[in-house]
Amino acid sequence: MTQQGVRWTADQVLALAPDAPSRKAGSKLGVAGPWSEAGSTGEGAVWGLCKGSGSKPYQTIVDIADVAGPAYKCSCPSRKFPCKHALGLLLVWAGSDSTVPDGGEPPAWAEEWLAARRKRADGKQGPAAAPTASADPDAARRRAEKRAERITAGATELEQRLSDLLRGGTASAEQMGYGLWEETAARMVDAQAPGLAARVRELGAIPSSGPGWPVRLLEECALLHLLDQGWLHRDRLPDGLAATVRSRVGLPAQAEGPPVRDHWVVLAQYDTADGRLTTRRIWLYGTESGRTALLLSYGAAGRAPALALPVGLALDAEVSGYPGAGQLRVELGEQFAAPAPTSRRPPGVRPEEAAARYGTALRDDPWLESWPVTLAEVIPTLAQGARDTRGTRDRQDTSAAWQLADPVTGSALPLAPSATSRPGLWRLIALSGGAPLTVFGECGHRGFTPLAAWPQDSGETVSLC
Repeated sequence: MTQQGVRWTADQVLALAPDAPSRKAGSKLGVAGPWSEAGSTGEGAVWGLCKGSGSKPYQTIVDIADVAGPAYKCSCPSRKFPCKHALGLLLVWAGSDSTVPDGGEPPAWAEEWLAARRKRADGKQGPAAAPTASADPDAARRRAEKRAERITAGATELEQRLSDLLRGGTASAEQMGYGLWEETAARMVDAQAPGLAARVRELGAIPSSGPGWPVRLLEECALLHLLDQGWLHRDRLPDGLAATVRSRVGLPAQAEGPPVRDHWVVLAQYDTADGRLTTRRIWLYGTESGRTALLLSYGAAGRAPALALPVGLALDAEVSGYPGAGQLRVELGEQFAAPAPTSRRPPGVRPEEAAARYGTALRDDPWLESWPVTLAEVIPTLAQGARDTRGTRDRQDTSAAWQLADPVTGSALPLAPSATSRPGLWRLIALSGGAPLTVFGECGHRGFTPLAAWPQDSGETVSLC
């Protein structure tokens, strides 16, 4: 249950938005004007009527205490979850005690939806259904062996393609164009190795990625060759590394091992899309275990994943880990209370320690793009040479030269190129104002990507995603 009178911040509400247009539209409704008959309960329900363009107001209700993150119901026709009305309602709830008072009784339309949800939840907790006949284990084994044979054939073919490329010289990659790589990626899809296919597509984009591309192409070819060899010789690998190879190739895995119960602080949440799939990454920190964990959720192209958690709040919940050396991915299990505010945050390290942690993680997973770290008392600064020869600063060049520096040791981590194009960079700079702050993000070979920050003497998490 939620603690009566304890409300979220506007940042925590907006972190639930499926996209930027929804955040903008929801913010416009986050005022008292359009709302009537609003209220909330200590059990985590918030409801209200929002005046729209028609004569009948939209009925909006949010169940904050849902185990899989907030659940939403609105009579509007939007297919986005949460819709702009749900976001606006939560923003009003977060900022005003008078517009959305606590301790009220839900109206009939809201109570009906809540009762149906409680009934479904009770059914899930009731006696287990009679076990159904399991799939034929021999048939499952034969399917797994057949897929392994296809992946082996695909990896062998890919090795030959890489050998041909290196034998002809990397300069030939520029003339080959993207078509050859797309054909090779399609062959990996046919081989049921989506992980190999994704890496092959990345190879095709490198020759047009700007100066220094031959070096980047060789680096990616080497990593792809290493993954091929790992698969072809997986029987010789330690169990943890073999599980990592299977995951990188694209074989599905299930969470295993005993669940870990903790108060998990939601550090960051952001989406990435590849045209086929939208992937949501949610970083968690266990306040008692000191463990950092990653939740992954997926949605079809153009649609936000279902799982959404408010940044900065803590979940009293269980998680189960996935197999693999150094694997941080977990699956969210039973949740024992609604997300609640917390002042806890992960301890920070110096920039040199952050880089060392990423290097250590690479021993377990050589294909790792980045590693989660929290930097303590760093200041966003411009690296030397950021000013151009005319004495003016070009915004794009300047942002590419930003780094997070330790004012005590003088060490620093450059920001990743992808981070410099996000609005979060400028928010981070404004938040610091030249003073040290604590920053959580991902440290990788391309640099550091800030995802959340805490100013000095503040326990409030500020999202930078």
